[in-house]
This record gives sequence, C-alpha cells and structure tokens, in this order.
Amino acid sequence: MSLNFYLFFNGNCREAVSFYADVFNAGEPEVMTYGQSPVDEEHPLPPAAKDLVMHARLTISDSSIMFSDVVPGMPYTQGNNFSITVVTKNSDEIHRAFAKLSEGGKVTMELQKTFWSPCYGMLTDKFGIDWQFSLLA
Repeated sequence: MSLNFYLFFNGNCREAVSFYADVFNAGEPEVMTYGQSPVDEEHPLPPAAKDLVMHARLTISDSSIMFSDVVPGMPYTQGNNFSITVVTKNSDEIHRAFAKLSEGGKVTMELQKTFWSPCYGMLTDKFGIDWQFSLLA
C-alpha cells in the first residue's frame, strides 16, 4: 500500500503541473482531461470542463503526486484543496479502511468499478480529511 497526495486546482491545474514538473525536473507529466473520459448520460459534463485536467501525475522524490481541476460548479477552497489517496493491490485492505474511515464521516462516492480502477471510492472522514481509494488492477 502506498499513500499519495492529490492536489486540486480551480482551472489552472495544467499550469501548476507543468510548473512543478519543471521545479523538480520530473519530466513530462501524464495528463488526462475530463473530455477524454467516457460519456456519462446521467452526469453530463459541463462544456467548460472538457479541457480541464481530470487527472495528472508526477513522481517527485519517489513519491507520486496527483493533480486535478475541480469541475466547474463544485466547491473549491484554496488551502483545503487536497486529499490523501490510498493505492493498493489489496481489495480487502481498501474495503476495511474505507468502512472504518466512513464511520462518522461522509461518503462522497461509494466503492465501485470505474474506467481507471476496478474499485475506487471517495470519502471525508470525521475530522474533515478527504480520502480516495484506488485498487490497482
């Protein structure tokens, strides 16, 4: 299991990722836009979000740092724009930690299969810390 940090931006994620890649000589960042994601008829993507960064990743000093723009209309507070991401190949570990951290907290996205992970979910724990969980295939 590894813990990664996920930083959120308000429309300037691509600029931030490029800046950090340059600062830390981290190479070309991996970037995926919201427009590259599969169409979800139940949750249509606002046109203004198509070119925003859905996911980017850099390796800095052997740590994986992930980045994303928030979707227009979603809350954004500078200073609280991060989450801790648990990434593992152990499904039981994800289910156990997710269940315990959700006690007294708020589940944002139940654990479920996504196009990038066989088991992914998000929650805010009772202390206000945002967590993401991603099972590696």
